[in-house]
Amino acid sequence: QVQLVESGGGLVQAGGSLRLSCVASRTTFSIVAMGWFRPGPGREREFVASISAGDIINYSDSVKGRFTISGDSGKNAVQLQMNNLQPEDTAVYSCYAERGYYSGPGYHTVDYWGQGTQVTVSS
Repeated sequence: QVQLVESGGGLVQAGGSLRLSCVASRTTFSIVAMGWFRPGPGREREFVASISAGDIINYSDSVKGRFTISGDSGKNAVQLQMNNLQPEDTAVYSCYAERGYYSGPGYHTVDYWGQGTQVTVSS
């Protein structure tokens, strides 16, 4: 079982910055992607950013240009630098890690999730 440990949340004023970190244990597993989600307006999971094998990076439109995701594949770790934070960024940010593996003739993926870290942005 992969365990994810997140850190770096907190309270910041609008326009401020925070840096989130996430480390995946059980590094013997092949982690092929890591990233962050947060609850959306309807409380569904809203994609924030991800980094995949080959350093393929994606951002949601709402954070593009303000957030930067980076990863350390050797340590199965990912960071999210959040700049120019706004009150609408207030949420519990959850880290995920995607494990990829072969079983028989097929390739499979399993997602693991962290507990989440609270980010609060005051106006």
